[in-house]
Amino acid sequence: MPKAWADKISLIIPVFNEAPHLAELLAALDRVQLPRPCELVIVNDGSADQSSQIIRQFPFRNDVLIIDQPANRGKGAAVAAGIARATGVIIGIQDADFEYRFDEIARLVDPIIAGEADVVYGSRFRPGASPPSRGIHYLANRMLTCLSNLCSGLRLTDMETCYKFFRADIIKNVRLESRRYGFEPEVTAKIARLKVRLVELPVSYAPRGRGDGKKIGWRDGVAAIWHILYFNLLARRAAWFGKDLPTAFRP
Repeated sequence: MPKAWADKISLIIPVFNEAPHLAELLAALDRVQLPRPCELVIVNDGSADQSSQIIRQFPFRNDVLIIDQPANRGKGAAVAAGIARATGVIIGIQDADFEYRFDEIARLVDPIIAGEADVVYGSRFRPGASPPSRGIHYLANRMLTCLSNLCSGLRLTDMETCYKFFRADIIKNVRLESRRYGFEPEVTAKIARLKVRLVELPVSYAPRGRGDGKKIGWRDGVAAIWHILYFNLLARRAAWFGKDLPTAFRP
């Protein structure tokens, strides 16, 4: 990988109005033990509460990069902004909540560090994951993953997972367009076109509800169907990948 990138792991953390639990979240993430130094890339996505002040005043021990979006643009836009500025050789996504276990990140990045994978998804539905809730969100996630697999040719169990980790020289050369939650099907569709080794590993999951600050809703599920169909079947692919994408990964 280019020498300009540091031998560390960058976690992209989009934040939008998460003040009630944000200090606790930042403290937990700042304590995470990883096999490489950690860079926290916090993207404040136009929060209207006290999130910005909490982030600015927090005494981080790890390297931290704070990006302020002037207005709320959505998770996809926040992730894209974070990826563009991240400096690590591995880049991953971390939502600003406690639905996933931070201590499992080290296990997810291990295959990339060992040279056994280029992309790792943390699956909530693979054998070994925590038993999933069988409610409407479970059914929606499985349906969206099945549709994504049908269109992309992949054989994933959890396309919509938050935990996605990438070699930096891959994800920095994937041009992302989706502003909201279309990021998940979009990045999956584009990664599916590359010659990469994608591995799924089981992860633990404790879903939060609307009362706990969860923002995704049924409209986002409907939009995900459109994003799956568009990016897999309809979109023009000529400009999907940057010029610095290593030749070995190109379609």
